[in-house]
Amino acid sequence: MLFKPQQLSAASLTEPELAHDKKHCVRFGPCGAGEKAIYLNSFYIDRRYYIPFSSITRIYKRLAMSKGGFTGKGLFATIPYLVVEYDNGKEKQCNFKLEENVDHLLSYIQKHHPEIKILSKKAEERLQEKERLLQAKRAAPISQEAAHNIQILENCSSYINQNMELYTELSSSAKGKRTYERSNPAYKWVALVITLLGVGTLLYGIYALITHAGFGLYFLLFGLTAIFFFSGANVLPTARNNRRYVENRLKKALENMEKYIELYPEFPIPAHYAHPVVLKRMIDILAEGRAVSIPESLSVLKQDLKALNSSVSVEQEEYDEVIAIKPIFLIMNYQ
Repeated sequence: MLFKPQQLSAASLTEPELAHDKKHCVRFGPCGAGEKAIYLNSFYIDRRYYIPFSSITRIYKRLAMSKGGFTGKGLFATIPYLVVEYDNGKEKQCNFKLEENVDHLLSYIQKHHPEIKILSKKAEERLQEKERLLQAKRAAPISQEAAHNIQILENCSSYINQNMELYTELSSSAKGKRTYERSNPAYKWVALVITLLGVGTLLYGIYALITHAGFGLYFLLFGLTAIFFFSGANVLPTARNNRRYVENRLKKALENMEKYIELYPEFPIPAHYAHPVVLKRMIDILAEGRAVSIPESLSVLKQDLKALNSSVSVEQEEYDEVIAIKPIFLIMNYQ
C-alpha cells in the first residue's frame, strides 16, 4: 500500500485486511467507510487514519453555526464536522466541506452498522427530555380523527425511514439548489478569473525560483493562496456547481422519491415533502391539538416554518430538523 492509513484505536487490521478494505471503501468527501473500518481525514490528507467499526461507539454530525434559524435570503453559513467516539471515550473530529457528505456517511452507517449510535450522548439526553415534555403536552385528549391520522403518519414515517438515502438526497439537493439560487452569479466568474490569475502567478513563481529572477517565492505563495482559497470556498463554476447540475440533481431526487412512495398505498403528502422530519412535526401538531386532519397539519407546519427567521433562536435539535426540511419548502414555494 502506497499510503498506509494510521491506526487510531487500540484495535487494528492486518496489513492485507487494511489494504483490501481501504481500496474498496465507499468514499464520502474526505472520509470513507469500508466493510471493517472507517477512514478519517487529517486537515490536509483524505482518509489518513482508520478505526475498526468494532472499536466505535458513536458517529455523529456536529455543526458550527450562526445563532438563529433561517433568513428569507437563505441559510446561515455552517461548518460541518464528523465526530467519531471510540475506545471508551476517545474522540476524533473531521472537518468536511459539504454537509451532505456527512449526511450520506451517517446514512451508510445507520444502514450497515445499526449497532453504532449516530447521535451524541447529549443529543440523546435532550431528545429524551423533549419527548417527555411532548408526551406531557399529548396528555390532553384529542379527537378520534386526529388519533387515526397520527397512526397513518406514523406508518408513513416507518416506511420512509426504511430508505434513508432517498430522503437524505432529497434534502441535500434542495439545499444545493437553494444555495445556488441565492448566490450572486457574478461572484463565481470573479472567483474563476482570480483563480486563473493565481495559476498564472503560481507558474511564474516557479519560473522565477528556478531562474533566480527575484521575488519568486512571493508570487508562488500568492498563486497557491488564490487557488486553494477559491477552490475550497465552493465558489467556482464547476461540473457540480452550475444550474443544470443542481436542477437535474433535485429532479432525480424527486423522481426517485415519487417512485418509492408509489409503492405505498395512498401516501398522504406530496413526494417533495416525504421526509421523516416533516411527518414527525405533523404528528406533533396533531397530538397537540393544533390540527385535526392531515392537510391541516401540513398547513400549520408551513406556517411554523415561515415564522422561523433570523430573529428566532432555536435549540440544536430543532435547528437540525429545520435545516433538513425548510429548503425543500422554500424551493417549492410552500406549495
